[in-house]
Amino acid sequence: MKTTLAALLLLVPIVQAAEPIRNPLIDYAAFRKIAAEVQPVREKHRLTEEQFAAMASEPGTIVLDARSADKYALRHIRGAVSLPFTDFTVEALARVIPAKGTRVLIYCNNNFLGAPVSLASKGSPASLNISTYIALATYGYTNIYELGPLLNVATTKLQFDGTEMRALRD
Repeated sequence: MKTTLAALLLLVPIVQAAEPIRNPLIDYAAFRKIAAEVQPVREKHRLTEEQFAAMASEPGTIVLDARSADKYALRHIRGAVSLPFTDFTVEALARVIPAKGTRVLIYCNNNFLGAPVSLASKGSPASLNISTYIALATYGYTNIYELGPLLNVATTKLQFDGTEMRALRD
């Protein structure tokens, strides 16, 4: 007996929630509100390569790498600390960033070309800089700066460390 797609669809129950599914630990409306509030501040806190390097060298500044631990191990900006975005919690952030007003510099894969394994580009709306900035603001951090331009790893003045770099030197 041959079953048609229409006949199969009649067998699939249609599930519609009578009311919105509530979860106090997921708040998309608050995310959208914070994203809108920080957008103009973020634009003013995007740095050139030279500004990023200068600020990174100042005492008390944290360069935060929110990429995965394995990508950090391959290649990261020299002096950056690793805290993968998926590990962001109040406690984890407090261990890495001593105070809410600490100057934090962020960067992501989408700031670099020429290292397709360690710094693989993401879809531009999914750039980790955007999520990281909003998440840090959500957790109350107020002094966040972001590397702005797209740089080539072969010509940038920023220095890298990691196993990929050691392999290039050997």
